[in-house]
Amino acid sequence: MKIALIGYGKMGHMVEAIALERGHEIVGIIEPLLNVQRDNVQGTKEYPHSIDFDSEAFRSADVAIEFTTPATAKDNILRAWAQGVPVVCGTTGWKPEELRIKNYELRSQANKTIIVDSKTGKTMLVWSSNFSVGVNIFFELNKELAAAMKNQPQYTPSITETHHIHKLDKPSGTAKTLAEEIENLSPTLSTGEGEGIPIESIREGEVPGTHVVTWDSEEDTIVITHIAKGRRGFALGAVLAAEELKQ
Repeated sequence: MKIALIGYGKMGHMVEAIALERGHEIVGIIEPLLNVQRDNVQGTKEYPHSIDFDSEAFRSADVAIEFTTPATAKDNILRAWAQGVPVVCGTTGWKPEELRIKNYELRSQANKTIIVDSKTGKTMLVWSSNFSVGVNIFFELNKELAAAMKNQPQYTPSITETHHIHKLDKPSGTAKTLAEEIENLSPTLSTGEGEGIPIESIREGEVPGTHVVTWDSEEDTIVITHIAKGRRGFALGAVLAAEELKQ
């Protein structure tokens, strides 16, 4: 499979390494902006194998894998689509619903958002708040626990998420997904994209990502936790999503 990388930070480097390990070809790298909000600097930083969206190399890609910033993700996806290249996007802090465009159909599927070209039936976007295989299992456990709490109003849920100091969005997309799942399955709670569930966000050191869901009552406390040991799980999940998209 031919892959173009959009974004070449720590996640981009990890995606590249895993893709090569799995026998895929990296046709080029696009690094649109390093960090618009932090540096307020426009321009493109050159990397080995740098390409542009309108290049033949980019158009040759079967899929682009995008890990950049909330400020640039939407435009990156639209520019990829303009070249006919589908995207696997792991950038959080924005909503794929912003891409409601004529002839494109938005679907939700197993903790992912899928956008399909309704004219051709081709999947053009796979987005997830977290591509990690372990986190997606954690999502399923979270839903099972939330469903079991439907008739247990004595328990109050809360979420704590801890990430490295470089993470731009707060709370994390994963924490928002966990909260939304709880609200959808526990009708005694308020609804509305996570507002009803308290989320504590901690930014410290180089923590890859820890998510804790707590259900507390006067009698006892139930806790489920996912601890990422590094970025590899997130990157592997994105490559696996790209492989599934290509099929």
